Amino acid sequence: MTGGAEELRVPALVPALVLAAGGGSRLGGRPKALLPYRGRPLLEHVLGVATDGGCDGAVAVLGAAAAEVRARTATGDCRLVDNPDWRTGMASSLLVGLAALPPEATAVLVLLVDTPGVTAEAVRRLRAVHTARTDLAACAYAGHRAHPVLIGAAHFPFLRTTAAGDAGARTLLASRPVTLVDCTGTGAPDDLDTPDDLTRWGID
Repeated sequence: MTGGAEELRVPALVPALVLAAGGGSRLGGRPKALLPYRGRPLLEHVLGVATDGGCDGAVAVLGAAAAEVRARTATGDCRLVDNPDWRTGMASSLLVGLAALPPEATAVLVLLVDTPGVTAEAVRRLRAVHTARTDLAACAYAGHRAHPVLIGAAHFPFLRTTAAGDAGARTLLASRPVTLVDCTGTGAPDDLDTPDDLTRWGID
């Protein structure tokens, strides 16, 4: 497996980390976690995708309208954590989420709340490649790397020292071999960022 050949000596534990702190500034200030999608808040939909895709629990990082998100979203066993610095960019939410993972996690599968077209099948395929603590993998659609991303625990220290601003895991992914997992045809990884995107995804 690209990114590390050491076989796991303990059972794999791969929780999802859902980054859901954004305030939707380009959407008129509508927090993305609360956007209605298929009859429920978008965060609830994404958590369902993580569960159906075989993740071992989930941590969701909240920011904008965190109290309202907690009140309106059925999160099951998901752990919700707040990022008071969410306005500084995605990296701060990623670091808050990493700190909230169970210490025995062998990897984390990172999902963005604003990619409603990512499916449980894509998550399942990505989850299935995790066989070593040094795994680093991402879904690919028609040969293009996209979300979600799987990060093995051996990369966490590097991630903690390099994640900054809106870059998130970009430095890590640019400096290490990344296994691409073909998810063509399973859905779409497109971000939901503009009013036109709302229309395309059927969100009022």
